[in-house]
Amino acid sequence: MRPGQTGRPGGGDNLPVAEPLGDHRVTELLLLSNSVSPGMGFLEHARGVIGELVPPGSRLLFIPYASADQDRYAAVMADALAPLAITVVSAHAVADPVAELAACDAAFCGGGNSFRLLRALQRAGLVAELRHRVAAGLPYLGASAGTNMACPTLRTTNDMPIVQPDSFEAIGLIPVQINPHYLDPDPASSHEGETRPQRIAEFLTENDVPVLGLREGSWLRVSGRRATLGGTAGARLFRRAQDACELPPGADVSDLLSVRPRFDTPSSGDRPA
Repeated sequence: MRPGQTGRPGGGDNLPVAEPLGDHRVTELLLLSNSVSPGMGFLEHARGVIGELVPPGSRLLFIPYASADQDRYAAVMADALAPLAITVVSAHAVADPVAELAACDAAFCGGGNSFRLLRALQRAGLVAELRHRVAAGLPYLGASAGTNMACPTLRTTNDMPIVQPDSFEAIGLIPVQINPHYLDPDPASSHEGETRPQRIAEFLTENDVPVLGLREGSWLRVSGRRATLGGTAGARLFRRAQDACELPPGADVSDLLSVRPRFDTPSSGDRPA
C-alpha cells in the first residue's frame, strides 16, 4: 500500500487514505475499541490477537502521546506485553521517534485524548511516517484514540478537544471512520443529551463515510484486503441514508476497505436552497 490523496480539505474527497499497491506488502492492523475490559487487566482481553500479530522477540514502538502521564503509561504497556516477550520502546523516551519507528517491528498507538494524540503525532512528524511504514508492511495496533488515528479523520472521536491539532486529518490507514467505545442507547435512561447514534447521524449529514461503532470488547482486524470484526461485543455500522445494521463478532467487513470516503459533502436535506 502507499499513501494517496483524493482531493483538498474543504471539498468532497479530501483526505489521504492508504491505497493498495498490487502484490506489495500486506497491511496488518489491529484496531481495538478499548484497552481495559471489566474484571480484566490492561489489554488482557486482546492479548491473544496481539500475540498473533506481533510474535515473541519483536520490538514494538509504543506511542503514549494521548496520556498526560506518559512515563506511567509506557510502564503499564511494557508490563502488559511482557508475557508475550515483546520489547516495548516508548516514543516519548527516545530522541528521534521517526528513526526508532524504522527500527521497530510494530507500532502501538495507545488510548487517551485523541486531540492531544494527533497534535503530538503531527509535531513529531509521525503521521506521514506511520502511513508510509504501515503501507510497507509494519503492523499497526491502536486502542481507543489510537484506533481513531487509523481513520482518515478525527471527526468520530468521543473526546473533548482539550488542545488544537494542526488539522483533523489522521493517518488514514482505512477509508472509513470508527467510533470506539460505542454505546447503545439505554431506553431506561432519563438523560436528555444526544445518544451516540444521534451524534453519528449528525456526522453523516456532513460526511458520506461509513462509521463503525465498535463496542467495548470488540476490535477490527485488517490483513491485506480482508477485514473482520473480532472480540465478543459486536458493532453497529452506520451509513448515510440507511438504517444502522448490527454486526456480530466474526463478521466479514472487507467491503469497507473499498469505500471511497467523501468528507464535507452535506446531504441533500442539509444543503442551502
